[in-house]
Amino acid sequence: MRGFLASSIGVTCAAALALPLTPPAFAATARPVPAAEAARPAPHAGTPATTPSDRRAAEPSAAGSTQSLPLEPLTRDRATPSAPATEQGLPRRAVRHFSLVGVVWDDPDAELHGRVQVRTRTAGTGTWSGWQDVETHNADHAADPDTPERASGRVRGATAPLWVGDSDGVELRVRSESDDSATDSAGHTSGTRNLPAAPPLPSGLRLELVDPGEDDAASSGDEEEPRAAGGANAENSALTENSALTETSAVAEASAVNADLAPFGATEIAALSRTETEQEYLALNAGELTERQLQAKPYVGPRPGIVTRRGWGANEGLRESGFRYTKKVKAAFVHHTASGNNYRCSQVPSLIRSIYRYHVKSMGWRDIGYNFLIDKCGKIYEGRAGGVAKPVLGAHTLGFNSNSTGIAVLGSYGATKPSKSAVKAVARLTAWKLGLYRVNPKGKTYLKSAGSNLHRKGKKVRLNVISGHRDGFKTECPGRKLYGKLGSARSKAARYQGR
Repeated sequence: MRGFLASSIGVTCAAALALPLTPPAFAATARPVPAAEAARPAPHAGTPATTPSDRRAAEPSAAGSTQSLPLEPLTRDRATPSAPATEQGLPRRAVRHFSLVGVVWDDPDAELHGRVQVRTRTAGTGTWSGWQDVETHNADHAADPDTPERASGRVRGATAPLWVGDSDGVELRVRSESDDSATDSAGHTSGTRNLPAAPPLPSGLRLELVDPGEDDAASSGDEEEPRAAGGANAENSALTENSALTETSAVAEASAVNADLAPFGATEIAALSRTETEQEYLALNAGELTERQLQAKPYVGPRPGIVTRRGWGANEGLRESGFRYTKKVKAAFVHHTASGNNYRCSQVPSLIRSIYRYHVKSMGWRDIGYNFLIDKCGKIYEGRAGGVAKPVLGAHTLGFNSNSTGIAVLGSYGATKPSKSAVKAVARLTAWKLGLYRVNPKGKTYLKSAGSNLHRKGKKVRLNVISGHRDGFKTECPGRKLYGKLGSARSKAARYQGR
C-alpha cells in the first residue's frame, strides 16, 4: 500500500486550484447569503420568561455552529454551601437552533459518575420532549495515550452526543451518583445511611448544542463567532479570504487521497464488481506483492459504495490539516455512536456533520474519530480524512487505534437490534477493507495495547479480526444487540471475500 499512499499527494496542490469550495451538487445555486436572508426563524415565545442572556442565545444564527453554555448549580448542601454542587444543569430556556447535544468538561481524564438528562423543544411545533438520557461513559472513544492528538492540550472530557433533531429550546440536569449499586441482590434498596457519598462532578461542565448547518451550506466557513463591525471590516475580509483559501486547499486535500478510487471531487465512491475490485487490488498493491501472491486469487470482497466526506458535506476547514496513518489494517473495531435511534436516513449527512463538529470543536480532536460510519439503511460513509483504502489512524478504540480501523453504526444498540441492512454493510465494508490488507475476517490477530482499562500498555492481545469495542476496552459499546451480530458479520464478510 505504500505506493498508493504516495500516489495521490502530487495532485493535491494543483487540484486545490480547480476544485470549487461548494459540493458539485450545489455549486450551481451556491452564493453569498445576506445575514438577514440567512437568519433562521426566532425561537418560540412563551414560558418560561427568558433572561437577557437567554434572548442573546436565542437570536438567529448562521448555519453550522456550536453553542457552548456553562452549567449552573441546581442544588447545594445547606450544611456545606461552599462544597461543589452534586447537581448542575440549565433551566428551561430558548436557544438558537440545534440538532445534537452533549456535555463536555475540562479534564479528559476525569470521569462523570452520574446521570445526564436533557429535554428539548422541537422547532416548528414548540413541543417539549420527555427527559432523555445522555450516555456518560465515552472516554473509551479517544486517541491513544501519548499521541500528539491526545496531548494537544485541546482535548476535553465528554459524554456521547445525542441526536435530537431540529430544536430551539433546552433544559438539562446533571446529577452526581455513586457507581455502587443502591440495591441489594434481591432488588431491595439499601438504607440511605449505607449509601456511599456521591463523587464530585468534573469541573468546567458545559452544554454543547450543535447545529449541523444546511446541506448546501455545510462546506462554507465556520460561523462560531460573530463578525466585528466598523473599521475591522477590511481586516475581517482578508481573514475570511485566507480562511476560504485554506479551506479550499483542505477540500482538495481530502478529495485527492481518494483520487485512485473515484473522480476528483466525487460525492460517492461507486461500488465495484468482484472482478473490478480484484483489478483495483492489484493496482493498489503494485510493487508490494510477491510473485506467488500475484498468481494467487486475492481474497478481497467487492468494493461497496461509499459516500465521501464531500458527499455528506464535511467542512474541511474544521479539522487539522494533513493526515495521520498507521502501518497497516489488521483488525476492524465495530462501535455504535450511542447517539440514539431517532433519526431518518435522509438526516444522516446532518447527523454525521454534527458528530464531526462535536468531536472537533467540542471535544478537541483533530477530526471525526471513526474511520467509517454506517446508517440503519445500510449506507456507508467515509469518516476520518486520509483515504478510504488507506490505513488512516483514527480515534475510536482507546489503546488500539494503531493497525486497526474503526466502524461506527449510527444509533444505540444496547436494547435495540441493528437492522439487517446495517449488519450486511459492516460485512461488505470489512470484506473489502480487510481484503486490501490480505486479512481473513473470520481470523484472529494480535494487537499491541497502548493502554486501556482492560489491557495494560505493551501487552500483545489476541483479538478477533472483526472485534467489538468492548473487546479492547471495558465498555458497553457497541451495545449488546449489535455485539451479538458480529459473528454473523464475520461469516458474511468471509463469504464476500470468496473464502
